[in-house]
Amino acid sequence: MKPVRIIVTGGTIDKIHDPFTEGLAFAPDGTTQIPEILTDGRCNYPIIQRLFLKDSLHFTDEDRDAIARVAAAAPEEAVVITHGTGTMGETARYLAGRVPDRTVVLTGAMRPFSLSRSDGPFNLGGALIAAQTLPNGIYGVMNGRVFEAQSLNKNTEYGRFDI
Repeated sequence: MKPVRIIVTGGTIDKIHDPFTEGLAFAPDGTTQIPEILTDGRCNYPIIQRLFLKDSLHFTDEDRDAIARVAAAAPEEAVVITHGTGTMGETARYLAGRVPDRTVVLTGAMRPFSLSRSDGPFNLGGALIAAQTLPNGIYGVMNGRVFEAQSLNKNTEYGRFDI
């Protein structure tokens, strides 16, 4: 199997309950929960690289350019990017043509890992398998499905990704 690099960019998968605001936020110390998800799944092989922790609704083209540069420079041919679901499709389409010779898979969660019944571990596991087995290109893995970049769209009415 191909070595895999996970690039962490934030999104709901990495949010925790903030007792001060009574909302969801990233850990104040900037840590990511991706290592814990992998440990729970007994998955110890991916390299984890935290690029930033940001809500994807606040991503700019500069953020997407940083993601593209890091993914393109990764020594691994298989790359998984954790990402917020709000603009995941937009980022996937931005990366298309900018990250050659790699299988890049974006994934995230509709519910934070820190809360019970998160879809994050399921989606991350699917993304890791997809990154190792799909041909080069840009994809998204959500809800047990693989989407090519141009078809990666969040259906906010049903709370899932659909074609």
